[in-house]
Amino acid sequence: MTTTTIKLPPELKRRVASLVRGTDKSAHAFMVEAIAKEAERAELRRKFIADAVSSLQHAERTGLAYDAKDVHAYFAARAAGKPARRPRPKRWRA
Repeated sequence: MTTTTIKLPPELKRRVASLVRGTDKSAHAFMVEAIAKEAERAELRRKFIADAVSSLQHAERTGLAYDAKDVHAYFAARAAGKPARRPRPKRWRA
């Protein structure tokens, strides 16, 4: 592991200390875990955006997309434990 110095505002340092007090976690472990979780969220957000851009490009290129009401009905049925047919893409432009 490499060493990194981080300067925290006094109030944040007190908040972290307060949160770990009475637990078996050190302030250092708390901060490492918080940074790891935020890095994972940022990576997921980046992938979500890339997937959305790719989907939009595909829809624009093919002229096909899923009707929202069909998708909502599909997921509602699945959530209720009922069998459901996957929706099919439809042409949205001439």
